[in-house]
Amino acid sequence: MAGRGFRRLGSWPINTYFKTSEGLLGSFARVSYSEILCAFYCPTSSQFQPTSFRKHEKGMSSSDSILLSTSNSESMGSERSKDRKVDEEVTSSGGMTSGIPMETVREVREDPPEELAESDWPAKGGYGWAATDVHNQSSLFRWSRLLNSWLNCTLVISKGVSGDIVSLERVSAVDRVCHGQEGVAKKFFYMYTCHFSQLHVRLPFDDFTMGVLRALNVAPTQLHPNSWAYLQAFYVLCQSLYLEPSPYAFLYFYDTRPRQPTTWLSLISRPSINRLDSFSQSFKHFKDGYFKVVVKEEGKAHFLNADGSTKFPFSWMGSPSRYKDIGMDELSTGDKEVVEILMKFVDKLPTKGLVRVYNSVHPIIDIEGICLLLKLC
Repeated sequence: MAGRGFRRLGSWPINTYFKTSEGLLGSFARVSYSEILCAFYCPTSSQFQPTSFRKHEKGMSSSDSILLSTSNSESMGSERSKDRKVDEEVTSSGGMTSGIPMETVREVREDPPEELAESDWPAKGGYGWAATDVHNQSSLFRWSRLLNSWLNCTLVISKGVSGDIVSLERVSAVDRVCHGQEGVAKKFFYMYTCHFSQLHVRLPFDDFTMGVLRALNVAPTQLHPNSWAYLQAFYVLCQSLYLEPSPYAFLYFYDTRPRQPTTWLSLISRPSINRLDSFSQSFKHFKDGYFKVVVKEEGKAHFLNADGSTKFPFSWMGSPSRYKDIGMDELSTGDKEVVEILMKFVDKLPTKGLVRVYNSVHPIIDIEGICLLLKLC
């Protein structure tokens, strides 16, 4: 009898498959390579060691599977040779483990021929303005099966918004995160998996987020994930204080130093005035986790202006904006009000704690708790 079950990694459900024969006293779970990838990119991935994943990644093809089984500790040594023999001789027929008949099932998943054929495509040129580690970095999500597996355990679209506004698609073998819109029929932009799984970004973007991207003149993937954390935290903070989040009120607390060749842009806190503490989380493996967000007809109003232009840069820009010590006299009256209220904070607020509010069961309570802690409410 075959059935579908769920196995939990932290608080995220990961699909696993269970197959039980009549009279079998136990069951075994087979976790596919794509499910391991899903676990690796889920927000609780700290429980799934990246080093272990990377160590085995090179030794397996994209369609390999890992068979997980358990055995009695007392008979482990004596059973190893028997298990090897079973693996070699049995394909779909029954085998024996400690006297219990067990069906051994092997599964080979083949990726579509058109995805495999892309490995022979020539690399795209004309991106010498981007840093080497940017235009040389391929994505793990060139395989549609891996992307679909990750999407099964991650929320991407905001609640209450139709999923038909965008199409989430894999990249080709030669696509790079800095590539533009050349030769495409529908407009798209890239996103990293960590935007959704760890920073709790949701589509479509709000006006504040799009305004910050416009002011910085960067695409979503061009802004470093650590800086996205500041953006997310600032929005929650303003909401908790009934303030209208403003791109320039936000950028008042940061400087930018774009580098050449162009690489990921980071926001640099102004030490004497910034009200958010440093975001300590390290995004060591975010660079190979990007995929395409293609704007569909139903989603144009969310991402495009009336004249068809984009509401924020969809592609990487060669010249991000440089900001240095923005003065109060450069801000609008509304922006000054936001800055003045935030400057009343005596201690810096926990950026990571504010970001976690997005994934909280009771966000209002969490926000009020932060304010009470700082004696501002």
